[in-house]
Amino acid sequence: MQLIAAIKLYDNGRLSSGAAANLAGIPKVLFLTKLADYGVDTFQLTEAELAEEFRRA
Repeated sequence: MQLIAAIKLYDNGRLSSGAAANLAGIPKVLFLTKLADYGVDTFQLTEAELAEEFRRA
């Protein structure tokens, strides 16, 4: 049940992936792989944020 709550809070932008993984009691890498099982995008960047990341690279 903690995993589902953590995924929901992450999906709503209330927790970072690291904080959500801690809440779920699993490693961050495992948490990120579980997101796909629940139809949640792993990376939640807007188009503007993504463009900024590319600009900085």
